[in-house]
Amino acid sequence: MYDWILWFHLLSLISWFAVLFYMPRLFVYHAEHAENGGFVEVVKIMEFKIFKYIGVPAMWATVISGIAMILLSNDKYGVNVLSTGGWLHAKIFFVVLLMLYFFSLNAMRLKLEAGECNKSGKFFRFYNEVPTLLLMVVVGLVIFRPF
Repeated sequence: MYDWILWFHLLSLISWFAVLFYMPRLFVYHAEHAENGGFVEVVKIMEFKIFKYIGVPAMWATVISGIAMILLSNDKYGVNVLSTGGWLHAKIFFVVLLMLYFFSLNAMRLKLEAGECNKSGKFFRFYNEVPTLLLMVVVGLVIFRPF
C-alpha cells in the first residue's frame, strides 16, 4: 500500500508544482498587458481555473498522501519516521511554506482580478523563483536526510 501512496504523492506533487510554476507566469502576462482588456479577461479565466481545478486538488492530494506515508512508514520500514531525525520536520516546515506561497498566489490572483494589484511583471518573475528554491530544499532533505 505504501508504494501506491508514494506513487500518488509524486503525481500529486508534480501537478501541484505545475501550478506553482505557472501561476506567477500568468501574473506576469496579466500585469504587463493590463491595457489589453480582452487578453486580460482570458488570463483571468486561466488563473482561476488553474488555481481552483488543478492547484487546490493537487495541493490537498499531496498533503494528504504525505500524511498517509508518514502514518504507514512503520509498516513499510519498521521505524517511525517522525523519530528518525530532523529531516522530516524540516521537510514539513518547508511544505508549510509552500502552502503559504500557494495561498499567497490566490490572494494575488484575487487582487489582479479586481484590478487592485500594483505589482509589476518584474516582481512576478522574481516571485516565480520561490517554489523552485523550496523544491530544491525539500528534495534535498528527502534524498540526503542531513539531520
